[in-house]
Amino acid sequence: MTHRLSARQKSMVLLPLALLSGAWTASLVSSSAAASSADAQHSSLPDGTKVPAKAIEAPASVPVPGVIAPAVPQGSADSVVSGASSNGIPAPALAAYQRGAQIINSADKSCNIPWELIAAIGRVESDHGRYGGNTLTQDGVSKPGIYGIELNGKNGTAAIADTDGGQLDKDPVFDRAVGPMQFIPSTWQVVKVDADGDDQRNPQDMDDAALATAVYLCSGKDNLSNRGGQEAAVFRYNHSQDYVNLVLRIMEAYSSGDYTAVPSGTYGGASYSSSADSYSTAISKAHHKAKVRQAKQKKLAQQQAANGASGSGSGTSGSGGSVLPGTPGDAGGSGGGGGNAVSNLGDAVGGAVGDITGTGGSGTGSGGGATQTPDPVEHLTKAVASTTCLAEVGVSTLAALLGGKLTQYHACMARYGY
Repeated sequence: MTHRLSARQKSMVLLPLALLSGAWTASLVSSSAAASSADAQHSSLPDGTKVPAKAIEAPASVPVPGVIAPAVPQGSADSVVSGASSNGIPAPALAAYQRGAQIINSADKSCNIPWELIAAIGRVESDHGRYGGNTLTQDGVSKPGIYGIELNGKNGTAAIADTDGGQLDKDPVFDRAVGPMQFIPSTWQVVKVDADGDDQRNPQDMDDAALATAVYLCSGKDNLSNRGGQEAAVFRYNHSQDYVNLVLRIMEAYSSGDYTAVPSGTYGGASYSSSADSYSTAISKAHHKAKVRQAKQKKLAQQQAANGASGSGSGTSGSGGSVLPGTPGDAGGSGGGGGNAVSNLGDAVGGAVGDITGTGGSGTGSGGGATQTPDPVEHLTKAVASTTCLAEVGVSTLAALLGGKLTQYHACMARYGY
């Protein structure tokens, strides 16, 4: 049974966490007192590892077309934020997030990371360890295990050849993101930590994964108590501005108390994919939709340039003009009907933008209706325009834009007013 925590109850959740990590914190404080001022900023963690003094630039997870993150398809950001409380955080995950923040802030006095930030990443990456048919056990381990899609460079995904011999991701050919925090195996090797004293550094263990996430975010000199530091750290984690925006929105929801604790073994409020194969299929479909939409827009623009006024009226004379999607047609001639509006936007990636259809007006005077040229700029957000332009020049990420493709991309964005 889920329940929403009051402020008093939430403070009581933190109390046993403080007791559980008391020995660790005490050892961190005592070691810091004996260290130099520089070392005091980055003291040892419970297993003896240290928080990197230099910011880790290699991403922890990578953007994938069609989704903001594995547990959040494009177009669902608002519903995820509004459902933060009803979706619930499993008790073992909540404990791992809060303990991870407490430990890292004792080890790195300059970081000041809120546990809600770690929790927000856990939400978007794996629905708190429950993505793809997994459950989070009482010990905080995702079972049977969370493995991302094969990063083979197809359908706009990153191409990352195997770096771990398949030991972490069970794939000896290409890397796959692993665990509830979806670490790329090569990055996990940099931040892996034994957070719960079981002599293992397991990316499927929420205790280890949450503290490893804190290690990653706190590497370098960013102060994560302020917006600027949070944005910079999360962008390093995943080089997507949509990802950053969503993570910080969820963090703010959790910080305001908009969350509930649920028992381990419960399922999340929504499941978007039951397997890596269906996840890959969804991405392929989204990639195909983007190309179809681009082709429709190009064809429509060519038709409008060639035909000028379009649409037909009925009556004694005149014809109505074709207008922008979602707007009424101009008046037609005597007895003439207004032209039908055209739909020039297909579904955007993941269903972000739907087809928009307007209806024509009715004419009473004489003469034809005026011609207006549809302008898709007015119906594309910057993010959707960027996706469209990337597909047009044949690349999947901004980082892949070089030389002539960069010039083509900017020219395309300019057509949409960006």
